[in-house]
Amino acid sequence: MREDFDAPGRVPANHVPLSPVSFLNRAAEVHADRVAVVYGPVRRTWAETGARIRAVAGALEARGIGPGDSVAVIAPNIPEMFELHFAVPMAGGVLTALNTRLEAETVAYILDHSESRLAIVDTQYRPLFDAALALLGREIPVVEIIDPQGPAPEGTGCATYEDLAAHAPFAGDGLPGDEWQAIALNYTSGTSGRPKGVIYHHRGAYLIALGTAAGWPVGHAPSYLSVVPMFHCNGWGHPWMMPIVGGKTVFVRQPEPKRMFAAIAAEGVTHFGAAPVILQMLAESPDAPAAPFDPPIHAFTAGAPPPPPILERSAAMGLDVMHVYGLTETYGHISQCLPQPDWEGLDAAALAERRARQGVAFPMLEGIAVFDRETGAPVPRDGTTQGEIAIRGNVVMKGYYKNPEATAEAFRGGWFWSGDAAVVHPDGYIQIRDRLKDVIISGGENVSSVEVENVLYRHPDVQTAAVVARADPKWGEVPCAFVELRPGAVADEAAIIGFCRERLAGFKTPKSVIFTEIPKTSTGKIQKFLLRNRARELG
Repeated sequence: MREDFDAPGRVPANHVPLSPVSFLNRAAEVHADRVAVVYGPVRRTWAETGARIRAVAGALEARGIGPGDSVAVIAPNIPEMFELHFAVPMAGGVLTALNTRLEAETVAYILDHSESRLAIVDTQYRPLFDAALALLGREIPVVEIIDPQGPAPEGTGCATYEDLAAHAPFAGDGLPGDEWQAIALNYTSGTSGRPKGVIYHHRGAYLIALGTAAGWPVGHAPSYLSVVPMFHCNGWGHPWMMPIVGGKTVFVRQPEPKRMFAAIAAEGVTHFGAAPVILQMLAESPDAPAAPFDPPIHAFTAGAPPPPPILERSAAMGLDVMHVYGLTETYGHISQCLPQPDWEGLDAAALAERRARQGVAFPMLEGIAVFDRETGAPVPRDGTTQGEIAIRGNVVMKGYYKNPEATAEAFRGGWFWSGDAAVVHPDGYIQIRDRLKDVIISGGENVSSVEVENVLYRHPDVQTAAVVARADPKWGEVPCAFVELRPGAVADEAAIIGFCRERLAGFKTPKSVIFTEIPKTSTGKIQKFLLRNRARELG
């Protein structure tokens, strides 16, 4: 390279670390008077929201939070959770948003594994947090979110989130020294009982937000209904996207159809993201409006591939649904089922089948391909030959926290290997056929079959257990347990399910139990593919 082309190199004038905090800084100025947040009677502009975020960041800094420090948050989709997506990284910390549906044992594991230095907890989930702390055996400083719109607004007398919001504002731009610095730590079930910590960096968070705004018809100043839990891939990056377009985020705390329809009508909602089960709930709700939404509302859906009938009903209701695909390890969505001009002449059923595919790469992704697992070659575009989805680009995780072996395995050969089996259609659109991992996606939540099996094995009457996915019209998939009882045992389905319900989160609990001899190989390995076939036959 000629010397002139490499001079003067990276200097502050021509190189600034990429971070979604930049979007907030801009929105507080450019969109200052636009409404940023709506939650019942709460309405705040971008200027007001930016000021609160700076105050919270200043308070976190005063508490010693800095680069590499995990801040655990247990809260539903409310303005405070939204603000923390900017305040924690502004202070230099790492946001660790915890799934509110987990049981205390898993919460304790995450608090310990993430080495969280501070916990910010909505009072509704204080009992869960306290139970986790008891298992953890050590104290973590707590700040409570006391939400008047929540079911348990009483605090316990410790510091509150509003105390943070009243602090002196953070000074400076809040950008990281290095865009590779961790911004969030998200936990995913994977195929083992213990969740893995997935590290996001500022650069990837910046790009997922920009790429979403470019790849989804968002436009300027949308009205976005917050439905995707912000503990799921940081709400698929949508919180970081909203300041780019000066959008309004509408919160309802609980994504119940009646509340969602009321918010849609009151705030002129134009966009939302949701798992297929939410789309089904809306389409089948008695509170649904009599006439389709006009203009249509743009809906983003991901999780288990949505059944075409759900997409048909959603379209009839006036929802323009874009199906996307991704993983926790890819900041959420990295492929989209982008409609093509030649789809316009298709009937409703055929169009829904096309829209159920996983599609093509989003603009911020460098590559998504389906490779033959034995030869390493790309599979032919015949819609039949299966291979494994592999991904590469700037929105692939930094790695698994404290797990270099799993990181190396996931990144072999210069790609991130998804564990999902898929085909490629002649038009280049990818479609998932099966899961290589034994993960069940129920209502958008990942369920580890191994974790459920471990609980089943604790039952004194269970000799052998295996858990697979069973199709469910509401949740997409639910855990189905196959159980071999010990000789003379008398446990029935209700007893097994009740035993699991006492030890697992509700969405992880098997919804059906089949008592049978479990097929095994000559070496004793359970033949799960036979059980999956049987579960499919059962419907």
